[in-house]
Amino acid sequence: MTHSELAAALAGYIAAQTGAPHVQVEEFSRLSGGAIQDNYALTLVLEGGYQPGRQQYVVRCDAPSGVSASLSRPEEFAVLKKAFEADVTVPEPFWLCDNKSVIGQSFYVMSRAMGTASPQKLVGGDLTDAQRSELTRQFGRELGHLHRIKPPVSGLDFLPQPTESAAQARIDLYRDYLAAIAEPHPVLEWALNWLEDNQPANGPSVLCHCDFRTGNYMVDQGRLTAVLDWEFATWSDPAEDLGWLCSRSWRFGADEREVGGIGHKAELFAGYQEVTGEQPDPDRVNYWEVMALVRWAVIALQQAERHLSGEQSSLELALTGRMLPQMEYDLLQQVRELSDPEKRGTKS
Repeated sequence: MTHSELAAALAGYIAAQTGAPHVQVEEFSRLSGGAIQDNYALTLVLEGGYQPGRQQYVVRCDAPSGVSASLSRPEEFAVLKKAFEADVTVPEPFWLCDNKSVIGQSFYVMSRAMGTASPQKLVGGDLTDAQRSELTRQFGRELGHLHRIKPPVSGLDFLPQPTESAAQARIDLYRDYLAAIAEPHPVLEWALNWLEDNQPANGPSVLCHCDFRTGNYMVDQGRLTAVLDWEFATWSDPAEDLGWLCSRSWRFGADEREVGGIGHKAELFAGYQEVTGEQPDPDRVNYWEVMALVRWAVIALQQAERHLSGEQSSLELALTGRMLPQMEYDLLQQVRELSDPEKRGTKS
């Protein structure tokens, strides 16, 4: 299907959903980012129906290849709907199309949020100290709203119910992923041993985004406008989301601002407590930061495999695989600091 045919097919689908007798495509383009899924910006002028006028949408569909941990588009749409209902700041989910005759694959349509998700603009840009502080608190509030969703939940039956601790489930999963990769990775294997030996006590299971980080949310004029990319959502320990956001991998050079290169943990935890009434355990979040580094390293290896196998030739995927040495170095540094109470800043 050509670019123009794809635009026309999507415009026709939305016209049918809204009851608009006439539709005009004003803009259609592929959005940057989205290494695992494809996202398209679609601006239509609709005449009649229940969404008349100029409307801006995002269409999300599968990339040519994927990773096994990713939800399908119908599953991701169901999670997005639950997050929207829970007052998480997400694009409004409009329609899911599981009829592959429309564009050849499943897709869904949501509202388009304004702003930027660029880490370079957000971390190295001109946000004021006050904006950074409020954004970081907002991250905590967003995760607080999300983590109030606990299993079981009607409509999310496809998410596997936890049968063991979230930490052990992740360790077992990443061991399996590493076993499927031909070459050895001793730093990652050592880190998994450390994670197994230092597991925290099992905690509550909540709905986690599992990829909430700088690069996966939109900001407009210092204000959070949308949390994006829900394909990895699952039931897990709430500290997994907090640790992932605080991982060194998502600070983009601003290591002094441990929350995504934007702000500080005290602000993140304060925002979280505003919504949940619970103060996160810093030691537990530290543990999940180590888990985050292992997970990102494994994902990087899988992304490189997608390129090397010929499944999806992509410079972005190839370069992601080349980031592994930095992740391994960060892992060694992180565990070293956690083994030193003075450097860790919290008691064991």
